[in-house]
Amino acid sequence: MGWTIALHGGAGDIPLSLPPERREPREAALRHCLQIGVDAIKTGRSSLDVIELVVRELEDNPHFNAGRGSVLTTNGTVEMEACIMDGNTKNCGAVSGVTTVKNAISLARLVMEKTCHIYLGFGGAEAFARDQGVETVDSSHFVTKENIERLKQAKEANRVQIDYTQPSLCNGDSQIGTVGCVVVDRYGNLAAATSTGGLVNKMVGRIGDTPIIGAGTYANRFCAVSATGKGEAIIRATVARDVAALMEYKGLSLKEAAAYVIEECAPSGTAGLVAVSAAGEVTMPFNTTGMFRAFATEDGCEEVAIW
Repeated sequence: MGWTIALHGGAGDIPLSLPPERREPREAALRHCLQIGVDAIKTGRSSLDVIELVVRELEDNPHFNAGRGSVLTTNGTVEMEACIMDGNTKNCGAVSGVTTVKNAISLARLVMEKTCHIYLGFGGAEAFARDQGVETVDSSHFVTKENIERLKQAKEANRVQIDYTQPSLCNGDSQIGTVGCVVVDRYGNLAAATSTGGLVNKMVGRIGDTPIIGAGTYANRFCAVSATGKGEAIIRATVARDVAALMEYKGLSLKEAAAYVIEECAPSGTAGLVAVSAAGEVTMPFNTTGMFRAFATEDGCEEVAIW
């Protein structure tokens, strides 16, 4: 049984004309984060440790819609969400409405490990972070010039925008995307993690698919899944859980299950996912124009791709 890791940086209407100055930093970030994960797996770190480490790195990169690069609400504020899940135990933790926590994924893990709950939001999540001594920063840390401009464009277009949207709405620039990571380690332990800033111009208090177990994030003994795209569509389709359910109850392979969910259950143009199985299989389907994604396996297969 070999290890496998997969990660994503968001799905959507990513134009094939995406200029090199926009594409290359994101591709480089995916390669960098993939290598961090591979190195951690090779040193014997657990699947949970690996996904947290990788997602923290993605959160710290302003090119993606999580942590430092989180997009803005209609009020120009940041409300971040994250979720982590252990496939063997089905233990999980999630947070929403985080405004000062530098790495929401680590707070989600603390909810899982240090409380009797699964999900904390807004003021309660922030208070718990302070109690746990989690690193916090002023909320202005997350408000980038690029995302101020993205919010302005979204307001002018009078729409709430997915992670990536039509270039005509953003002067040729692409939106930045939700991040996630899934791992099966050398012992067959599965884990999934997802983190996001949500949708551009979303209502204050809106909660997406990322922190909802079975929608944007899920792991059990069959597979680990992290989804990205339009949260409302992913919630309605229970994307992550349905992949696992099709494997468990219908006997489908990982690729068959994920393909069915993305092609038949999630509306076109709304979703993508990365998933690994207990046997070390990997799949990364999407029904959008593209999805920033990468994977590596113990037998030496590796890929970084967009379209």
